[in-house]
Amino acid sequence: MVDVISIRPVLDLLDLAGTFVFALSGAMTGVRHRLDLFGVLVLAFAAATAGGIGRDLLIGAVPPAAIVDWRYLAVSLAAGLVVFLRFREVERLRNPILLFDAAGLALFAVSGALKALASGLGPVAAVLLGMLTGIGGGMVRDLLVAEVPIVLRADLYAVAALAGAVVTVLCQWSGLPVVVGAVAGALLCFGLRLVAIRRRWRLPTAPFQSDSSRSSSDVPGVGG
Repeated sequence: MVDVISIRPVLDLLDLAGTFVFALSGAMTGVRHRLDLFGVLVLAFAAATAGGIGRDLLIGAVPPAAIVDWRYLAVSLAAGLVVFLRFREVERLRNPILLFDAAGLALFAVSGALKALASGLGPVAAVLLGMLTGIGGGMVRDLLVAEVPIVLRADLYAVAALAGAVVTVLCQWSGLPVVVGAVAGALLCFGLRLVAIRRRWRLPTAPFQSDSSRSSSDVPGVGG
């Protein structure tokens, strides 16, 4: 088991950093969907905390940190206000939502895996929980604006989180310092996600063709 006391500063830093960047991603989505100020802030908070809340509930750390610790709300609202008031400046970043989303994915995948280990879970459970922590915020964000979650349609999204969590857990079980494992896992997840976006790497999809796209000649008993 990882000593939770010794890694508490690392967990807090990763959690708050991930909260901030995912809040930026949520707020950017809200502004692009022309939500009002309240809607933008709600989306920022939901995107920033959903993954962490789900993680805490699964490991029995209740009430979740994002609910009882004022810093999570403050960081989320601050990020939402920055985007709402300075949208044009943030928009100048190249594809900002994808950039912030990749950063949040990496940070939460690592923090989720570390917190699971600190709670006494085994390596497999820690890896899975790290992945779920990473993808949770993005899923809630997309669902709130009536979009198919990016994890179900994007280039190596959950796979990137899974890879980052695996490296983090392996580093911990190899006896390497916590910071080394956290940095290695986050960099792998972030880099893999950006390369997948740039090169359009995707997992294979089923060769499905809807009935409406078939020609009449493909239907038995129809046509010459």
